[in-house]
Amino acid sequence: MKKRPFKQVDVFTARAYRGNPLAVVLDGEGLSTEDMQHFTNWTNLSEATFLLPPTEAGRAAGADYRVRIFCPGRELPFAGHPTLGSCHAWLEAGGRPRVPGQVVQECGVGLVTLRRDGDRLAFAAPPLAKSGPLDEADVQLIARGLGVARSDITAHAWCDNGPNWRGVMLRSAEQVLALRPDGAVLAGLDVGVVGPRGKVGVVGASDAEGIAFEVRAFFPGNNGLAEDPVTGSLNAALAQWLIGGGLAPSHYVASQGTAMGRAGRVYVEQDGDRIWVGGGSVTCMDGEVLL
Repeated sequence: MKKRPFKQVDVFTARAYRGNPLAVVLDGEGLSTEDMQHFTNWTNLSEATFLLPPTEAGRAAGADYRVRIFCPGRELPFAGHPTLGSCHAWLEAGGRPRVPGQVVQECGVGLVTLRRDGDRLAFAAPPLAKSGPLDEADVQLIARGLGVARSDITAHAWCDNGPNWRGVMLRSAEQVLALRPDGAVLAGLDVGVVGPRGKVGVVGASDAEGIAFEVRAFFPGNNGLAEDPVTGSLNAALAQWLIGGGLAPSHYVASQGTAMGRAGRVYVEQDGDRIWVGGGSVTCMDGEVLL
């Protein structure tokens, strides 16, 4: 074991302890997959990341660093809040991008580009590995698991960008916040739920806070169904579905974590053929970890 630089970062928030926390080990060299997974499980957080030098191929393609992303029980090829939080930690620790104003991260899905967006960072949403409507049997199962009528699901789609999200839209944000899902019915499924916070039926409508959608994310956890406070991968996939399908404008803000006492804010912007997903990050712990 040795002392390694470490940060715990709160992501998708400008206020500490209102977003989604992430453990970042800034020097992952020499750690085995088992070491990384064991530490991740120990943190009891939704994800932990380990920063490494780019692979030879990644460096040749312009990568600034490589990240391995773990959640309890498994490694992830991509995740949004670990991408933003890791980049925040890398820059804060003195990381210098090869191209000014742009950071290129190497991870399981390949290269992910990040940019500064005012006081926030944003990543370019990776392309969907699977898209299109869900099977009707899946939609009916999800409706039963969420405890809503099938007719309350107004739209649905595959939102697979590494994590195998199934996305469904309900009639309103209030309905999304009232959900009490049945983990036995939804066992094994990654389900993202979105509902409009503005005037129902008006694309681009926002509420008084300027927020267009309320989002919740449910996935299999160590003790049954778990909920994620703020989910970058899901919001990135939802954005491609919603904007592409004319269900959302090219710029909008989504809220997530409200049902858990958080106040996550996800900023979405379409710029040409790219969709950028951004948010604030705040360092809450800064020091060393023995690994």
